[in-house]
Amino acid sequence: MKKKANTEQQNKFVEPRYGLYAKYVKRYLDVFVSLIGLLVLSPVLLLLIIFGTIEMKGNPFFTQKRPGKDGKIFNLIKFRTMTNEKDKEGNLLPDEQRLTTYGKFLRSTSLDELPELWNILKGDLSLIGPRPLLVKYLPLYNSFQRHRHDVRPGLTGYAQVHGRNQVSWEKKFEMDVWYVQHVTFLEDLKILFETVAVVLKREGISSETSMTMEEFKGTAG
Repeated sequence: MKKKANTEQQNKFVEPRYGLYAKYVKRYLDVFVSLIGLLVLSPVLLLLIIFGTIEMKGNPFFTQKRPGKDGKIFNLIKFRTMTNEKDKEGNLLPDEQRLTTYGKFLRSTSLDELPELWNILKGDLSLIGPRPLLVKYLPLYNSFQRHRHDVRPGLTGYAQVHGRNQVSWEKKFEMDVWYVQHVTFLEDLKILFETVAVVLKREGISSETSMTMEEFKGTAG
């Protein structure tokens, strides 16, 4: 029977009993895969650095502080997909206006995520895990949702292959915590293959009402 997250989990967290893979093997695989990925994809990374520098008229990289395991803050690195255009008052324009055609292509193909291989190698990220969100969301999680930080965040995860930005925050967090409770080699392998399929189909990049995911403002009740 296919395993899935469900709404019954919202108010209940069962402490997982991690096996050898989750405790030790997963990290070694992360190091191996990220190192091989950086080496094999180095020509692609170089081209994207060049094109990004030209398209963005400067630094092709975007860095932002994100919470990792246990809420520890680290600098996430991605390729920039938006300009720094501002209005007359000096405020950044809405995401929809700053997201370039080149940026849309990077997001739809997930190429903007490639620099995160460096974060994986450093130990900030895992290949598979809940996606790292904004630091300002940390105090907004309820006690159940906060368990998404019990493991390293990931380059891709269970929620990313089951709706990505087209599901509600609450549903996404349910799936994140479900993954925390089911870290196994077979589950990670399954998510990895499903990620390839989602990327090839370019599914779930935008939410239903925005070019990017709407801001999380906390769960009512």
